[in-house]
Amino acid sequence: MSAKPPVVHSDPEILGGTPVFVGTRVPFQALLDYLEAGDPLDEFLTDFPSVTREQAVTALEQAKEALLANACPH
Repeated sequence: MSAKPPVVHSDPEILGGTPVFVGTRVPFQALLDYLEAGDPLDEFLTDFPSVTREQAVTALEQAKEALLANACPH
């Protein structure tokens, strides 16, 4: 896993436990929705200024690492 601390966490007291960026109430799903719609990362960052570029990139890297760690080898 990444040496960086998690930038997304889940707390039952914040949005009912929805995974959010640490220090914000911005759901990680919002970033995924923007990217899925074809919107650039900069648009997400403009719309959610409490999330830094570093947080967004790290969250995507950590999600990728978690997915690949659980993938079956070819």
